[in-house]
Amino acid sequence: MSPLDRRTDVEIVEVAPRDGFQPIGPFIETATKIDFVRRLHAAGLRRIEIGSFVSASAVPQMADTPAVLHGVRGEGTLLPQLLVPTERRGHDALAAGAPMVAYVLSVSAAHNRNNVRRTPTESAADYERFASSVPAGTPLRLSLATTFDCPFDGRVEAADVMTLLERLVPARPDAEICLCDTTGRAVPDQVRRVFGEAMARFADVRYWAMHGHDTYGLGLANIFAAYEEGVRVFDAAAGGLGGCPFAPGATGNTASEDVAWMFERMGVSTGIDIEALRTVAEDAARLPGAQAGGRVRDALRSRPELCGS
Repeated sequence: MSPLDRRTDVEIVEVAPRDGFQPIGPFIETATKIDFVRRLHAAGLRRIEIGSFVSASAVPQMADTPAVLHGVRGEGTLLPQLLVPTERRGHDALAAGAPMVAYVLSVSAAHNRNNVRRTPTESAADYERFASSVPAGTPLRLSLATTFDCPFDGRVEAADVMTLLERLVPARPDAEICLCDTTGRAVPDQVRRVFGEAMARFADVRYWAMHGHDTYGLGLANIFAAYEEGVRVFDAAAGGLGGCPFAPGATGNTASEDVAWMFERMGVSTGIDIEALRTVAEDAARLPGAQAGGRVRDALRSRPELCGS
């Protein structure tokens, strides 16, 4: 069985320790980050994006990612996922013992230049080299940032997404493909259309995922739209933390507790203890410098009996 095979109806990939923590100014102590990862895992989250291998000067909060990885290694069924934006950083992650790497590049030329000072074509060549060097059996994710919208150029054309996938999918056909709403400006019909086209055109891709933000309050609606198209893996962040430092205006990720509660109410299993996750989300939202989002943890604070219903 591949590490990417789901044990539940849907899988929520927890990204607060990376996407959620990275925009926070005051440095979060390494021990605190490790404790958050352990508590999130205890709440039932199996795959957790615990950090990224990036420039410490560009994203100071991620400077201790190797130490966080070392601190959570061997934690039960936890599958730590590490984000990287270049081939070199990818090899750094593998050398540090990363069990899974998520390689990110942008569909939008403007965002990719702002993020890694390269064109999407240059980053695509970088990914191809890296993908060919990842050991067999090591799960790989390809995350396409700005799939739906660019913070600089506006709406992204679906044709540009398909063109990029035509080149990248053959580099590692067993990789998970994650389409990302980096700005939170996607709308459900757009999400449904882009995923529908991509999944039909690249029918041999086994693993699809969605990464979204809740900037305009459409995070859950977009997740449900992707679910209706057959997507079963969704990124979310406890407490609704998040925001890309390289995407002006983007706010937090869709809250993990909101996503879990929605699916469980639908009768779709997530494997998550919502009350345990709610308490972690409460603490995450109180971190100094954190900008929290989401609704479920506040609603359930006075109605804890609804956590399991």
